[in-house]
Amino acid sequence: MNTDRIALIATCFALGMPALAQAELSQDAKMDVLSTYATIAHDSYADALSDARALKDSIDAFAADPTEETLQAAKDAWLQSRETYGPTEVFRLSGGPIDAESGWVAEAYGAPEGQINAWPLDENMIDYTVDADGETTSGNIIDTAGMFTPGGEDAQGVDLTTITPDALAALNENGGDANVSTGYHAIEFLLWGQDQDYANMIEDSVTPGPMTAGQRPLSDFTTDAHAARRLAYLQAAADKLVGDLTVVSGAWDDTVDGDHGLYRAALLGELDGDMASRNIPLQDAIKQILVGVGVFAKSELANERIAVAVLTPSEEDEHSCFSDNTHRDIALNYEGIHNVLLGEYQGEDIGPGLADALPDDERAALDKLMSDIDGRIAMVNDLAETEMHFDYQIQPQNEESVQNIVTLKNRLRSLGDEMVEIAPEYGLSLTTDNVTDPEETQVD
Repeated sequence: MNTDRIALIATCFALGMPALAQAELSQDAKMDVLSTYATIAHDSYADALSDARALKDSIDAFAADPTEETLQAAKDAWLQSRETYGPTEVFRLSGGPIDAESGWVAEAYGAPEGQINAWPLDENMIDYTVDADGETTSGNIIDTAGMFTPGGEDAQGVDLTTITPDALAALNENGGDANVSTGYHAIEFLLWGQDQDYANMIEDSVTPGPMTAGQRPLSDFTTDAHAARRLAYLQAAADKLVGDLTVVSGAWDDTVDGDHGLYRAALLGELDGDMASRNIPLQDAIKQILVGVGVFAKSELANERIAVAVLTPSEEDEHSCFSDNTHRDIALNYEGIHNVLLGEYQGEDIGPGLADALPDDERAALDKLMSDIDGRIAMVNDLAETEMHFDYQIQPQNEESVQNIVTLKNRLRSLGDEMVEIAPEYGLSLTTDNVTDPEETQVD
């Protein structure tokens, strides 16, 4: 039981008053939780940026000397970059620099999440694909050296005579949400190519098997007519990714210099003078965070990234479908939730987490729920590394793995709702509607 609650109960007992059922944390205790959150965000984004820079270096090395070895090194660097970016996803949907849609935060940082991690993407816009009839598609960014206009409503043409970070940024989500041209998944598609497990996996008439991801040939980067444009695309996308992550990581720095470090200082109420008006009130900050964690756990991770894929079932709706790395996406996204709830980062105790305010009985129930989630994610990971990637685990003939994933989805939705139970400890009131995206995809 936390010390603030103990002190309040003792005071009430001494005065002959009934102890409150919900004892709100003190301002100092709330600030400690907020400081822990800010430190975890800083460390998470710093590590993600470091690995993105390593990915850029590997892609530059591959472009300079495209061999099987340098291609594999670039793939390995991409996989490692996902290990550190995945836990940062918990900081979305909380009005922060990654995706704030209004106010000074949006103006200062530009909400770069859509440039960094947008998905699912229409790979046909980026490069060729092979359809179920064996036909190769065309009319994409790679094979169009000149003005390129993506499909979709109100799409605007972009000059692709030279592939640059700015040109790719202008195309991203130009004409529709699926017109993704930048970020991790655009790079993933170029490195791995299309995963052919898309026609009819139940009959297994096209697929190369449950443990095989995309198999883009090295010749796409060496002897093919468009090899140089693919390498240029990879380098431009990597440059853009590093630039966007530099902005977000800098926002969480503990030193203020222009927009650098500004968000962290505002979140912790540390700005003064003319900048003091940008400080985020403590209660507002905690409410935004609880809502963000809840919506991310319930509507984004549980629903969009798991339920839509398994209940469809559709490989096209799994997160990292080209590299078959979706099992790690799920595990790492959940790791971010675990971190901020328990005040940990990479297994180290950072400080009081959001869930530490709960009384013992409620905390025990939360721990039980999270333990169950841990076990189910471990099963998804173990299967993906030994028997079948996530795209096969969601197929209806694999009943045991499907049931595990469906139950995992349900447990994560329950975890999102737990933010409603945590809120009163901070003097806040939330409902399950507050932690549910009203526009989440409806699946049976």
